[in-house]
Amino acid sequence: MTFAEIKDLLLTQFGPTVILGEEVHPLQSYALLAVWALPEVAEFLHDEEQTYFDFLSCLTGVDNGPEAGTMEVIYHLYSIPYNHHFALKVQVPRNLPDQNLPAVPTVSHVWRSADWHEREVYDLVGISFPDHPDLRRILCAADWEGHPLRKDYTWPAEYHGIKVPYDRHNEENGVKNDWNLPS
Repeated sequence: MTFAEIKDLLLTQFGPTVILGEEVHPLQSYALLAVWALPEVAEFLHDEEQTYFDFLSCLTGVDNGPEAGTMEVIYHLYSIPYNHHFALKVQVPRNLPDQNLPAVPTVSHVWRSADWHEREVYDLVGISFPDHPDLRRILCAADWEGHPLRKDYTWPAEYHGIKVPYDRHNEENGVKNDWNLPS
């Protein structure tokens, strides 16, 4: 199925309030989905005989920065038997007045691979996934503070007495840079 056919199928099934926008591009198109509709749309795309998106290829979080004030979660879906792709994107406010993390419903009950992907986005970008079966850090230490892939993240100088930023590690330790990269 083409992007347009899948989008039309979603509009027929869920109505016009579910898809908030789209980006049509030869390499990768996506539909911007209403956050509240994500679990139901994910289940539909997985279970529907015409689409059968049985594989969540990638789930990633994006911080659009403090100026934009939004964060996104992008889902790349693939149907192994039908060999078709579809990308969904949801967008949430970045900074909430109550200091809670932005939240996107989990899809780990639809695609098991979402379990680890959502944990990674939670850990590094700081987006929560309510109803996730085991939402905890996966790459950073359990007591790490903050979310390192946020655009305004400030790295701590030390973590438990260990120097954290090693941006100039080679230069500080006498290793010559032979790559001619700008420093």
